[in-house]
Amino acid sequence: MIFHAVSDWDDAYANGPNIPDGGKWPQAWVEPARTYREKLTALGRAELDIAYGPKPRHLLDLFLPEGKPKGLVIYVHGGFWQNLDKSYWSHLANGAALHGYAVAMPQYTLCPDASISDITHEISAAITMVANRLDGPLQLTGHSAGGHLVARMVSATSPLEPHIRKRIRNTVSISGVHDLRPLLATRLNDKLQLTPGEADRESPALLSPGPDTRLFCWVGANERTEFVRQNDLLANVWTGLGAATGVYHEADRHHFNVVDGLADPEHPLTKTLLS
Repeated sequence: MIFHAVSDWDDAYANGPNIPDGGKWPQAWVEPARTYREKLTALGRAELDIAYGPKPRHLLDLFLPEGKPKGLVIYVHGGFWQNLDKSYWSHLANGAALHGYAVAMPQYTLCPDASISDITHEISAAITMVANRLDGPLQLTGHSAGGHLVARMVSATSPLEPHIRKRIRNTVSISGVHDLRPLLATRLNDKLQLTPGEADRESPALLSPGPDTRLFCWVGANERTEFVRQNDLLANVWTGLGAATGVYHEADRHHFNVVDGLADPEHPLTKTLLS
């Protein structure tokens, strides 16, 4: 009989040091994102820095397809709730936009200036504002911390109003952190300032799915064991609670390049999101 235990929780959630040439991210996203924003702006299909609330980081970018949108995709960025902003990911709107969908990319107040519970409500406000501007179904996706946040939007305790929640057709969490309790044992919590109670309240894996939830959990096959476990955990739990779920481990992908498929209209990740 073999027993397994995590001896170093900081290492378990450390991506850059455990990925070959991992230090080139997030800088590697800057140029493709900037180029895409400039292209869509020149075409008159980008609205940048739309305010969805009163705080400085309450901003989102909206990228529009040619013609009337078929619906709206919302992409929520990662960074362990304490780093990065919407500007790193603009190019990931390309896949959905080429299929005729508008794509909104919100940012949010970072920890420790906000708690994870606060951020959950900020993302709800961003989704509500942009959803009220555009008709059609909603598809949610997010990476890492963003995967957690979009899963929260379709949990039973979602802060979304019922009329917005009913419009969500599909949710894809990419390398999402769905059980926050292990983070209590990491240095990440110096800024997250999670308490055991908040970790329980904000962990999708400890919550029930909302009605008619469709959730797909997507992870790179080369990711840290903890991210693979977190990915599969939520789909497993929510399947047992009535949600329609799916799981995929994408070969030869790690925590940073696993999102690249969203830029490609023919990639399975894009097609899964829009299915």
